[in-house]
Order: sequence, then structure tokens, then C-alpha cells
Amino acid sequence: MSFGQGGPSWGPGDSRTPDWAALADESAARSRRRKWLLIGGGALATAAVAAIVATAVVTANDTGSPGSDKNASDLPAPADLPSDTSQPQPSFSSVAPPPPPDPKDYISDARKDKAPITVDAFFPGKKVTMGDRVHAKGATNRTNSCAATTQGALGSILTSNGCDQVIRATYSSGGVAVTVGLAVFGTEAEAKKAAQQASGGIASLNGAGVPTFCRAGAVCRRTANSYGRYAYFTVSGYTNGKNVTTADKDVYAVGDDLTEFTFRQIRHRGEVQASAAAGLPTA
Repeated sequence: MSFGQGGPSWGPGDSRTPDWAALADESAARSRRRKWLLIGGGALATAAVAAIVATAVVTANDTGSPGSDKNASDLPAPADLPSDTSQPQPSFSSVAPPPPPDPKDYISDARKDKAPITVDAFFPGKKVTMGDRVHAKGATNRTNSCAATTQGALGSILTSNGCDQVIRATYSSGGVAVTVGLAVFGTEAEAKKAAQQASGGIASLNGAGVPTFCRAGAVCRRTANSYGRYAYFTVSGYTNGKNVTTADKDVYAVGDDLTEFTFRQIRHRGEVQASAAAGLPTA
């Protein structure tokens, strides 16, 4: 006798006694069905999750991954590089520019020294200021008779070395006077030799407020120098006729000032001519 699906079964020997073997088989069958249902449901859930993840990955690749075609089309194109590298390059000359002219070259030879030779070219203005000392300009003179401007043996020395002319200018300051004599030669060698052989001296030049000085046997200070084709000489002393000694620093100072000034004027003459030859502005 059976009570229906899932109920107890009665054995054939006793209609009232359950068939325990059959009941055990039925219970085991039900357990197996539940297990398979749980395994199947889990597999379905796992498959569903995997599908969702795969969809997300595909979506990400389609919208923002670096390797997607969409991103590649949105990136700016790289700058175009020139394919022609044969453009002209800057070039530099291997030839060094010529050196600037040497100013001394223009005052060492009459063939280059073409600037006018005048009193004002060498002794301009009415005074010379050297440091805190001011020397007023007195009389000036220019002559082609070189020997006439000298005392002692200097006249013959100038003449024998080819002196062309002599310019003299006198300056005075505080009872001291100095005459500068600038002798002009054709070459540097002639002027240098005349200065080295100098004996006697340039004659003082009085006038224009400066009395006669360094005459009639008065002891005065004399110098001789040369630069380029010019030899220049000085005679300096007291305007009251007093003899000069090595202790008279004021006489030495005035003489040195005018010697330095004359040298600067000769050098400046060379600088002006050299700058003009090079096409440069001159001070």
C-alpha cells in the first residue's frame, strides 16, 4: 500500500510495517537532486558574473583604453619633421681680419705723415693743464732754419741729421718758464739719432708776457727726446735769472709737464691718421 509520492511505503510482509530500505533510497535520491540543483545554480551564477565582467572590459576598451582606435583618432598628430636637411648652414670665414694700423707708423715716416705741420697742430690753445698745474702759453715760432733755434752744438747736429723745420712754444707758471723745440725729420731713425747726439740745447723763446730767461750763462735744465720722426727738446728755468739746481723741483715739474704734453701731441697725431686710414671715428 502506498500513501503517494514522498510518503512511507509498506512492505509486502506486513501491511502496517514501513519498508525502511525503500525509504532510505528515496531520501538519498532527494538529496542528490538538491545537490545537483545547488551546483547548477552556482554554475549559472558564475557564468553570469563572468559575462558581466567581460562586458565591462569590452566597454572599457571601446571608450578609453590607450590601444583603442577611438583614442588613437583623438590624439593630436605628431609635428611634421622636415625631410630636407640640406638647408644652407651659417659659414664663417677662416681668414683673420687685418690688424688695426699702428699709429706710430704714421708719424715715423714723412711719406705717411701727411697731416699739416703747424704751431697749433702741436701746441693748441692758450694754456696747458697737467694735473693741478696750469701753464700759460707765451710766444711761439716756426722756422725752416733749424740751427737758428739752438744754442751750442745742437744746431749742427740737427742739420747733419736732416732737420726740416723747428717749432717752438714757451709756457710759464709761477716764475718758471720752459721752451719746447719740436724738430721735424724725414724718418724715425734721423730723429732718434739727433736726440741721442744732442749737445747744447734749444734756445729759449721770450715774448707774449714771458721775459728773457736761460740766457747769458744762466744754468737751466735741458732735455732731449724723440718719438717717430720728431725730436723734441726743452729748456726750463727761472724768469728772474736764478740758476737751477737739482733741488728745484718746481722747475723740473714744469719741464716734465711740457715734455709729457709734447709726447702726447705727437702720439695723438699718429692716432688720428691711423684711425682715418682704417675708416674709424677719431676722438
